[in-house]
Amino acid sequence: MIFIVTGVSGSGKTTIGTLLSEKTHLPFFDADDFHPGKNVEKMSQGIPLSDHDRIPWLEHLAEKIQDWERGGGAVLACSALKESYRQILQSIPEIYWIHLQGERLILEERLKKRKNHYMPPGLLDSQLETWEQPAYGLHLDINNSPEEMAKIIFDYMHTTQAPSHIGIIGMGVMGKSLALNFVEKGIPVAVYNRHVPGKEEHVASDFASSNKGFPLLKGFDKLDDFLADIKSPKKILLMIPAGKSIDQQIDQLLPFLKEGDILIDGGNSFYEDSNKRVQELTEKGIAFLPMGVSGGEEGARKGPSLMPGGHQKAYKMLHPYFQKIAAKDAQGKACVTYVGPDGAGHFVKMVHNSIEYAEMQVIAETVHLLRFGLKLSPQDAAKVLKGWLSSGLRSFLLEITIDILETKENDEFLLDLILDQAKQKGTGTWSISTALKFQIPYSALFEAVTARQLSANKSDRTRFAKLYNHRFGAFAEDKVLLLDHLKNAYALSRIINHETGFHLMQEVSKALDWELNFSEIARVWTNGCIIRSSLMEELATLFKNSPSIIEDRAMMGKIKEWKPDLAYMVGLGLQHDFPLPSMSAGLNYLLGRITENSSANLIQAQRDYFGAHTYIRKDDPQELPVHTDWLSLKNKSRTI
Repeated sequence: MIFIVTGVSGSGKTTIGTLLSEKTHLPFFDADDFHPGKNVEKMSQGIPLSDHDRIPWLEHLAEKIQDWERGGGAVLACSALKESYRQILQSIPEIYWIHLQGERLILEERLKKRKNHYMPPGLLDSQLETWEQPAYGLHLDINNSPEEMAKIIFDYMHTTQAPSHIGIIGMGVMGKSLALNFVEKGIPVAVYNRHVPGKEEHVASDFASSNKGFPLLKGFDKLDDFLADIKSPKKILLMIPAGKSIDQQIDQLLPFLKEGDILIDGGNSFYEDSNKRVQELTEKGIAFLPMGVSGGEEGARKGPSLMPGGHQKAYKMLHPYFQKIAAKDAQGKACVTYVGPDGAGHFVKMVHNSIEYAEMQVIAETVHLLRFGLKLSPQDAAKVLKGWLSSGLRSFLLEITIDILETKENDEFLLDLILDQAKQKGTGTWSISTALKFQIPYSALFEAVTARQLSANKSDRTRFAKLYNHRFGAFAEDKVLLLDHLKNAYALSRIINHETGFHLMQEVSKALDWELNFSEIARVWTNGCIIRSSLMEELATLFKNSPSIIEDRAMMGKIKEWKPDLAYMVGLGLQHDFPLPSMSAGLNYLLGRITENSSANLIQAQRDYFGAHTYIRKDDPQELPVHTDWLSLKNKSRTI
């Protein structure tokens, strides 16, 4: 969206342009700042500019206007005195022309009050003589206040039915938050929500009406009106539940779409479903982008982490929009990247969520040990975790855990009033099934899902706890030493969680020839998403030089140093009847990865014994599978 505010000197172009910029969140530019030095010098001496002086300047502005449109839009204040000048600036089809006009006395008075400007009041006569009245656009009398003129401008925008750049279907928490994020960044958005009598009525229009402070937002309750408002090629973001709902919505949209239109699935769809949708829609000429969106309600509103995949050319068209709404990393770069083809965006988001599951579980286990093993109050446990934040363990999940531990309702800690039944939405289970399909070890993250499943049946747990007389045992060991052990155990568990998730992505990327960029994936996870942390910032750098977390020299040093602490805390916790599924599974995963001679030789022998499944001998250089007649060999061994 490009606004050009025109008028002679003193008409208030900068004032109105700046106000428009504030309300639309589009960048503001003053055309005078683009004048070459010789033009500025000429005007400073009171010499009017000729067309020969102005045309190169206008042509340069026309190029900038094209750049600004690709970047999402801008507000430009430019005198544009002649129609020929305005035609040069019309380098894109859609421009909002705002023409400011007023009486000569008002203009002279304003110019006299203006200080430190190279345009002297004496040039007003030449500008008024040069001015050619345009027959289009919005004409405003400068006698109105800036606020009144801004209202007139936005009313004009709506009556002229300027098209929206993005359409969003689904006005749940995430859809609404993303819509406000877009419009706040200067991107016109149309929103739509299904109509269900008695349940979901006028959701989109009511949402737009309740957010009148965002003039670039439009709400529609009819699908055809919604689609008619979106400029071509249409860019439609689906923020609806995964599964059949996505396919039903796509089927409903297809009759209205044309070749080159773009659909984005911003929900948590299973990546294999997204693979199929990419192929099917490509055959119909529709670009499909399965896009992971992380950050929850706050992230969607203030800046999420975005993981789009699918049609790469369509991504390039959408990148300026995504770049505006995404969170920013430590260097100010947007936390969005093209992940890869097919459903790669949803695959990466699925793995993100499984790491999130494991991170939450490890924190829960750690807090349980602090509270019931070390007998710390919630407030004291929060103090311990605060100390960890400042010593290299900073993470969003740890920060919110501290807030949770410190929150009281009346005189009770709210955490102790919450039923211990954890729920889940399915992405964790999808990760497990994917790991099994590609035969990738996933134990620590698997156990995080299992722990939630075990928590679900509270009545059984209560009954069995009484039957077994189960109680947590308090630790008798020195608290200071235990806190040091526990901190290191927690730190190593997090490294193992991330190693497990990234290892799955690496192996699937190889199998599907996706060529995932793990440094970039880690980078877009450094802000906006739920698993953002100082560790993730390390990984963004690590993957530029190392093939994996477990092989990086710096990480190897930490793993070796903290492994005894994790083993100690797991052993101590289990001895005192604390279930530590993710911590213990993480330790076993690590030991399994670094053990040279494992017990798997006996498993192979057993498989061959009862099922003739064969095995490979250590002393066979060709590593050919062989089978042994175990009973015959056993009898020969007895004879010998």
